[in-house]
Amino acid sequence: MTAPEELRAAKYVLLTTFRRDGSAVSTPVWILPAPGDELAIWTGEDTGKIKRIRRDNRVTLAPCTVRGRVLGETVEATARIGSREQTHWAARRILRKYGLIGLSVLAGSLLKNRRLGGVAVFLTL
Repeated sequence: MTAPEELRAAKYVLLTTFRRDGSAVSTPVWILPAPGDELAIWTGEDTGKIKRIRRDNRVTLAPCTVRGRVLGETVEATARIGSREQTHWAARRILRKYGLIGLSVLAGSLLKNRRLGGVAVFLTL
């Protein structure tokens, strides 16, 4: 299986973003296959990773466990923040892929923010 195929099939990936000083910050996140060759993640809109992606769209991805233990090859990618429609698309896909756990995360976001308080990030390898 190639690295892109591994990432598309993974349940979690280790997303690494970069601070202003170049130091890496890694976080395990849910991953979704997106249309075309892209992948997508869904995260809170005010997280550090979103701030770092807005400043520098270079990221790395590697399949991992829920705790972040890397299971495969690390690849470089570029990230872009999705539109509101794309974020809703990602939220629906999270419900399909992650079931009750996905529902609890999305419901928590809705209760906290009174709206879907996250954004989809699309990743191109």
